[in-house]
Amino acid sequence: MYLADSRTSPASPASAVPADRPGRPGRRYAAVPGTVLVLGTVSLITDVSSEMVTAVLPLYLVAGLGLSPLGFGLLDGVYNGVSALVRLLGGGLADRGAGPKAVAAAGYGLSALCKPLLLAVHTVPLIGAVLAADRTGKGLRTAPRDAMISLACQPAERGRAFGAHRAMDTAGALLGPVAAFLILRVAAGGYDAVFTVSGCVAALGVLVLLLFVPGRSGTPERASDRTARRAPRAPVRALLQRSAVRRLALCAALLGLTTVSDSFLYLTLQRRLDLSESWFPLLPLGTAAAFLLLAVPVGILADRFGRRLCFLCGHLALLGAYVLLVTPLGDSPALAGVVLLLHGSFYAATDGVLAAATADAVPEAVRGSGLAVVQTGQAGARFVCSIAFGAAWTAWGDRTALGLAAVGLAVSALASAGLLRPGAPGDADGARGTVR
Repeated sequence: MYLADSRTSPASPASAVPADRPGRPGRRYAAVPGTVLVLGTVSLITDVSSEMVTAVLPLYLVAGLGLSPLGFGLLDGVYNGVSALVRLLGGGLADRGAGPKAVAAAGYGLSALCKPLLLAVHTVPLIGAVLAADRTGKGLRTAPRDAMISLACQPAERGRAFGAHRAMDTAGALLGPVAAFLILRVAAGGYDAVFTVSGCVAALGVLVLLLFVPGRSGTPERASDRTARRAPRAPVRALLQRSAVRRLALCAALLGLTTVSDSFLYLTLQRRLDLSESWFPLLPLGTAAAFLLLAVPVGILADRFGRRLCFLCGHLALLGAYVLLVTPLGDSPALAGVVLLLHGSFYAATDGVLAAATADAVPEAVRGSGLAVVQTGQAGARFVCSIAFGAAWTAWGDRTALGLAAVGLAVSALASAGLLRPGAPGDADGARGTVR
C-alpha cells in the first residue's frame, strides 16, 4: 500500500519551516513505512475484535442480563474512563527500558484476554472489573504504539503516517459491528459466540504485533535527536515545562471539555430525525466511513499546511455538526449524512494529527511519555464532558445541552487558536534540546 505524494518542497532555510511542519528542502514524500502499515494492521484486527463487543454490549447487559440503565451507565463510565488513567503509565514504561513494543504487546494481550472472560462473569462488579482490565490494556498500548509510529517516519511525513494508521484502525471499526451482526444471526450461541470469536481475533492481532513489528524503529537521527536520546528520563512536570507540550496539552484538554461523546451525539441525531431503533446501530458506521475516507488526505494536508491548524479546523467541523443539530434547519435524512460527515471529518483532522503534532514537540527519548501526557489530558477532559453533558441533558433537554456545548466549543476553539498561533513563545522548543 503506497501513499506517495509527488510534491517537492521549495528550498528554504530550516528556520522558515513552522514547528509543526518540519521538512527537508527538495525532498519527495516516500511511501508510508512498513512498520506503520503493520501497526495499522494490528489496530485493524484489534478494532474488529473490540467493536464486535462494543456493538452488542449494551443489548447484552440490558436485555440479556437485565441490567438497569443506571448500572449500564456506571459500566459505560468505567469502559470509557479507565484508559485515561493508565496512559501515563504506558508511556513511562515505554521510555524507561521496557521499550514501546513490549508495553504495546502487554496492552494488546491484556485486552485480548478480557474478551473471553466476558463469558464467565454475570454480575455488575465482575463485568466492571473485566471492562476495566480491557480499558487498562487500551491505555497501556496507545502511547507506545503512537511513539513507534512517530519514530518510524520522517518528521515531515508524520501526518500522513498517522492518517494511514487511523484509516486502517477505522476500517476495523467498520467491520466489527458487521461481524457481530452476522454472528448473532447465524450462531446458536448468540452473545457467547461473539465474545469467543472476538477473543480469537484479538489474539491474532497480538501475534501479528509480536512477529512483524521490529523491536526498535526509527529514522536517521540528527545531532539534537542523539542528544535527546541521552537525556535523563522526564517526569510529567518536566515535560509540561516545555512550552510546546504545555500548550498542546492545554488546548487538547480545553477542547476535550466541550467534545460531546459519540453516543450522546448519535442519540441526539436519532431524536431529531425520529429514527427507529433498528437504524440506530448504523449511525456510528457513517462516522467511521467518513473517518476512513478522509484520514489519509487530511493527514497529507496537515503535513503541508500545519498540524495545529488542521487540529483546530477539525473542531470547527464538530462545531458545525452541533449547530446543525441545534438549529431548526429541517429534519430530512440528508441532515444525518451531513452531521455524520462532519463528525468523521472531526476525527480525521484531530485524532492522528494531534499525535503527530505532539511528536514534533517531544524528544525521542521521552516520546511515549510526551504523547501520554497530551492524550491523558484530552481523554480525562472528554470523560468530564460526558458526565456534565448527561447532567445537562437530564436537567434541560438534549437541544439545550448541545447548544451549551456548542457555545463552549466555540469559545474553546478561539482560545486554542491564540495558544497555538504560529510564532507563539516556545513554538519550536519541542523539536530541540533536552527535557529540563
